[in-house]
Amino acid sequence: MSKQIETVSQWWRTIAAAADKHESLAAARDFGEGWSGLTAEPRGVDYIETYAGGVPAMWAIPKSGVTDRVLLCFHGGGFFSGSMYTHRKLFAHVAKAVGCRALILDYRYAPEHPYPAQLHDALGAYRWLLAQDILADHIAFMGDSAGGNLCITTLLLARAQGLPLPAAVMPISPWYDMEGIMDSLGANAGKDLLFTREWVSAIAAMYLGEKGDPRDPYANPLYADLQGLPPIYIQVGSEELLLDDSRVLAERASQAGVDVRIDIFPGMQHTFQMAAGRAPESDEALARYVAWVRPKLRME
Repeated sequence: MSKQIETVSQWWRTIAAAADKHESLAAARDFGEGWSGLTAEPRGVDYIETYAGGVPAMWAIPKSGVTDRVLLCFHGGGFFSGSMYTHRKLFAHVAKAVGCRALILDYRYAPEHPYPAQLHDALGAYRWLLAQDILADHIAFMGDSAGGNLCITTLLLARAQGLPLPAAVMPISPWYDMEGIMDSLGANAGKDLLFTREWVSAIAAMYLGEKGDPRDPYANPLYADLQGLPPIYIQVGSEELLLDDSRVLAERASQAGVDVRIDIFPGMQHTFQMAAGRAPESDEALARYVAWVRPKLRME
């Protein structure tokens, strides 16, 4: 394991220590803005802020990329933190390597705006892209953690509303289980440097709100009909409490006839890909995504 990837582990230890002290939500969000420091600045990328379907968003535009292919990106942060600013460099690395633009969404936060606000923001951004004459099969979804949830749930809502589906989906360390029943919550306790079962449960309650149903398939796609979804490629670390979220979703998608790939990275923590441009483990993982998605977007 490289020294560079250890920065991810240290960051999660720091976040977990702050959570143990019951820092305020505002303090947690403010501290979380330092998340972007894990990622090296990619060169040759311009950033332009915009609104996508009325939702704040940011274009990451590689100088040598095409404009008719787009990665629609959803940041992580438990639905209550993170932003297009904390994740712009991560998604820009991928966009630059793919050779296309990335649109990074800044969806609303829970608990001020509980489920389904974030899902509606995500679908609104997708509708907006389609209205910009970007073909559905020229779009791929990408997101980490809570954003990995939106990768799948946005697909489900788009399908329900009769929209054409994107070419591919790339969840990173996704979070799906809103009930807290996955075996890895126990098996990886203590190995995961960020999460505890109690914290995951508290975040789920904050996201769902008082009236939320943890088995609602648009919040917890482990209960969804996954038939007809586009190809899915999931990456997850072996040490994560959320490991089984990925395993179970991949298994159920495969059973539904979906083209699905899952890579489990030994010894890796939650969203270790955030060390893009610094850690060889992160760069190698993202290179796998790039090699997988380019043919899906018909770029080679």
